[in-house]
Amino acid sequence: MDLRGLREQTVKEQLNISEDYGRIFSFIDFGNVDYWFERDEKDADGQTLVDGRKLSVDLTKLAEFLNLFSEHTRFYFGLDPKNKKSFHLNIKARSLFDYAGSKPIQKIKHYLKDIELKSNTRSLCEDLQGKYIYIPKCNFDVELSVDAIRLIDKYDTFCLFSGDVDFTALARFLKKRGKKFILFSAGYVSHWLSDEANLSINAQKIKSYITFIKQKPRL
Repeated sequence: MDLRGLREQTVKEQLNISEDYGRIFSFIDFGNVDYWFERDEKDADGQTLVDGRKLSVDLTKLAEFLNLFSEHTRFYFGLDPKNKKSFHLNIKARSLFDYAGSKPIQKIKHYLKDIELKSNTRSLCEDLQGKYIYIPKCNFDVELSVDAIRLIDKYDTFCLFSGDVDFTALARFLKKRGKKFILFSAGYVSHWLSDEANLSINAQKIKSYITFIKQKPRL
């Protein structure tokens, strides 16, 4: 067994992904995944993050991780026309995943409470109503669901990277048609979605595989 084969076997054993799951297709709702480690205070080795540092998802590491057990990977993300980094993300995603779908994001104004100001890491704005941030919003429920149903004959297991409860109906539909469901998620996840999973994996369990430490943006 070569090094890659050993790593693949190790990851599958750690995550309890047995041969029974057959052909696995992974669907990544990156708008959800991108914030999984936003509030983490420790790195993948359990060391406390120093001030000004945070964990972030590394696309290359995420793709390499997925390729250890997925036959096909599909990545859905929002584009910000005014942000150059967004276009770099677009180019990188298309080079790493079997499919990368995008559309323009919407920015929702969110006014911060005093307790939120202390933990905020986004650019801060202010008007007469108070201090606020813009929260990017880009929903791919329809696109991801259509693709999952369209490709249903090509996989045995639907693997979802998202904690969005709106995918519950899709999970139920696929399971009624004999598909297994693996769920990767973080934080609170409604039991409506998690109860449908044959295998539910918390993002903390894969932190070492898909994250890196970066400098927090200056406010």
